[in-house]
Amino acid sequence: MLDTPNVDRKGRRREQTRREILDAAWQVAREHGLTAITLRDVADRVGMRAPSLYSHFDSKHAIYDAMYGEAWTEYEEATRLGRDGLTDDMRAAAHQIARGFFDFAVADPVRYQLMNQRIIPGFEPSSESYAPAVRVLEASYTAAAERGVTDLDDVALLLALLGGLIDQQLANDPDGDRFSRLLPRAVDIWCDGVGIPSGTTPQETTP
Repeated sequence: MLDTPNVDRKGRRREQTRREILDAAWQVAREHGLTAITLRDVADRVGMRAPSLYSHFDSKHAIYDAMYGEAWTEYEEATRLGRDGLTDDMRAAAHQIARGFFDFAVADPVRYQLMNQRIIPGFEPSSESYAPAVRVLEASYTAAAERGVTDLDDVALLLALLGGLIDQQLANDPDGDRFSRLLPRAVDIWCDGVGIPSGTTPQETTP
């Protein structure tokens, strides 16, 4: 019993250090790009020597893995908060889901890159870190099926369309809203293509 407080303090310090390492890694990535992360840069930002990081992460890929899981967990939490507000109408729900992910993605391009683009040579997320991404995808399929879209390929097309618009926004108009403004039109095109009846969709403000 007397040892428990000491164990708890050690555990808290360890978690705090891991948090500082991850925060430093995100800072480096946002300043210089995901592939520019080095253990030396991360260690310098937390006041450690690079070899000391190995007592918290086995490798640089282990840091990427923790960042990947963190990013998808953040999105999973965001979708969980909004799920209860989804309308029963599939067209309107598609607009809500697409807008939510688009805005989440463009708000943090580096996070989106890690979540959805294979730009780090040799990196594969662990099953634990990949789990929230799987849950998000399964929840998307379930939400669509509950609203009459049961073909998984139809949902995959919507996700691919959304990913393409996000890529175009980040690559060609990062400080603007051109492809953000095109999102409602793109979702309606998808809805028409898979036979979803017209209904009430969220109103988007355009200049």
